[in-house]
This record gives sequence, structure tokens and C-alpha cells, in this order.
Amino acid sequence: MRSTRLVKVAGKSIIKNKMRTLLTMLGIIIGVGAVIVMVAVGEGAQSQIEEQIQNLGTNMLVITPGSSSAGGVSQGASSFNRLKAEDAEKIKNESAFVAGVSPVIFTRTQIVGGNGNWRSTIHGVSTDYPVIRDWDLTSGRFFDASEQRLGKKVMVLGATIAENLFPDEDPVGQRVLVRNVPVVIIGVLEKKGQTPDGNDQDDVALAPFLTVQRRLSNFTFVRQILANTYSPDDIDEAQVELRAIMREAHGLASWESDDFEVKNQDQLSEAAQGTTEVMTMLLAAIASISLLVGGIGIMNIMLVSVTERTREIGIRMAIGARGSDVLTQFLIESIVMSILGGAIGVAIGFGGARLLATFTGWNTVVSPDTIFVAIAFSAAVGIFFGFYPARKAAALNPIDALRFE
Repeated sequence: MRSTRLVKVAGKSIIKNKMRTLLTMLGIIIGVGAVIVMVAVGEGAQSQIEEQIQNLGTNMLVITPGSSSAGGVSQGASSFNRLKAEDAEKIKNESAFVAGVSPVIFTRTQIVGGNGNWRSTIHGVSTDYPVIRDWDLTSGRFFDASEQRLGKKVMVLGATIAENLFPDEDPVGQRVLVRNVPVVIIGVLEKKGQTPDGNDQDDVALAPFLTVQRRLSNFTFVRQILANTYSPDDIDEAQVELRAIMREAHGLASWESDDFEVKNQDQLSEAAQGTTEVMTMLLAAIASISLLVGGIGIMNIMLVSVTERTREIGIRMAIGARGSDVLTQFLIESIVMSILGGAIGVAIGFGGARLLATFTGWNTVVSPDTIFVAIAFSAAVGIFFGFYPARKAAALNPIDALRFE
């Protein structure tokens, strides 16, 4: 029997029992739809994290304090701080790959002015900081090298502070008090949004490094050193180079461990995305159970169909149909129902993901790969669970089948 003829026969059988076909496909529809929605949520979370990582800066490297131990017990990351502003200066003078460097020192305190007061974090940074972080201003300007060198009492506000202290005006030119030190606002940063761990990047104020160190904090050591490379291709080499420069700056012997850590954005991104990837796989696995249930439903209905059409199978075999023709016919019926159910499930899943994004504000991403995998998996379910009933139909004895009542 020709394949086109087999497809037509299978199609007629499916159309003949519309309600049973729909109920059979229901498990596949629900399963595929659930998988699409769950994976869309997971991929949306990953996409959002990638965007947040990119918002941290361009081609960025982060140097943080290393760990220490007491009595053989590790005190954890960043527990041994030997980072100094001189380290940042040495990197800037000696590195061949680094475009900009900024030491970072910060203190949390009250900013008084405008509409009242706001408690926030003051970062002491260098003039390279906005370039490293790829952070533009909405008004005003950033402090220059002269203001940095002299430790001038100037400050650039993040969007959150500006909105709370000066909601109806441009704060540029206004004065605020920071620990009773009068500071002039010279600029406002554009909004950056949240970091991957949920912190508000805009709830910050930036001032010259020496201003924060000498007037607001009195800290000798810096909390971190930020650097950026000329090109993304330079990051790995720059990371190796920075490690060598820092070891030399700290006078570490060859047998001594690093007293600092050098991390790049890829490492930050991998750490942040690890949880979401596991969660996506878990959600997809849970949703896939519906596909398994749907496949079992297809197998049960196909077994019932074989029993109902036993005499029909006997007649076809009696007039020349081979066992392979019968097997192919029932297998095609199973595959068609699975693929059709998968296609409907994709449409429902796509719509569900869009609705979820609209009503919850979550970021959802439905990729073409997810759709392809869902359709392919639903076809595989049809083949796997349809093979046994089809094989059982093909194995019927024509004489016994004709006698069946």
C-alpha cells in the first residue's frame, strides 16, 4: 500500500472519531504547552541576568581581596584586604591590555538635602569609573582629573537618590551634606536597574576617591579595583597579566598564594546563571511528565482502536495488505495525533508565556529551538507509545481477525 494512501486512511480514521482524538491529544497539548511556558520563564530569567551582567560594565575585570585563615579555619572570601590605590595606579601604568582602572572605596551614610535625607552608599572612584561601568549621565558632568587629584567636594548622584531628594528638579548645582561635609552635586547618572542579586544599582552616589577616603571614611585599603580591557578578546590575557602585576605589587613569593582574586564578567555571569539553568531544567522535567502521561493516553486509545477495528484489519489483510502496511497505518495515526497535539500545545504555550509576561511582568523568552524540540519530542512520543499497538495490529492472524465479533 502506498504511503500517500496510508496517510489518507489514517487521516480518515482520526477525523471519524473527533472527540476521542481530541481527548487523546489533550495530554500532549497540556504537556507541550507546559514545557514551552516553563522553559520560556527559565530562559527569560537567564536573558535578564545576562542583561544585568552587561549593565555592570564593558569588558570588565574585578579585583577583590583574598581570603585568610585563623587556626586552620578559612575566614571566607574578601576576609584579607591588602588592596591599595597604589595597586590600581601600578596596573594603569604597566598593563598592556587595560584601558581604564578605578579603585573603589565606599561607605554607607546619610545624604541630607533637597526634600529631606536619604541613606545610601557613597562610592569613591576615579575618572575612569563611568567608562569601565559604561555609565552615562542624564544631566551635568562627571568629575575631572583635577578634582580627583585634589579631592574636591563634588558628587554625582544615582537616579534613585536624585528622584527621592530632588523629585521635581535637576539637582545639578545643589548642595547636600554628607557627614556634615558640604558637597556640590555636579551630575546625575542614568538608570541602570537591578544587579543579578537584586540590589538597586541606582541607589548610589559617586565622588572622587580621595574625597571619600580622606573626608568620609578614613579607610586605608580599597574594597575593590575595577578595570576594563580595550576588547573582549583581551579579557583572558588581561586577567593573567593583572594577576602577575598584583603579585609583584604585594611582594608575593612564588610559593605564596594570591591574597586577592581577579574575576571577569564571564565568571560572574556563569555564577549568576547556574541557579537559573538548574531551575529551567527542573521546570522542564516536571512539565515533561505531562508528555509522558499524554503518551500513555495515546497508547491506550490506540490499543482500543486496534480492538475495535480487528475485523477491518482482517479484511485488509485478506485482500492483500501486508503486516508492515497495517503497522505503518496505525503508527502514522499515532504520530499525526502527537504532532498535531504538539503544534496546538506550542501555540497555547506561546500564548501562555506572553500572557504570563503581561500580567506578572516576568521576562519570558520562547526560542525557535524550544519549539523545534517540543514538536520533535511530541513526534517521538507518538512513535514510542504508538509502536506497540501498531505492532499488535500487524501481528493479527487474518482468519482470527475476520472471526472477531
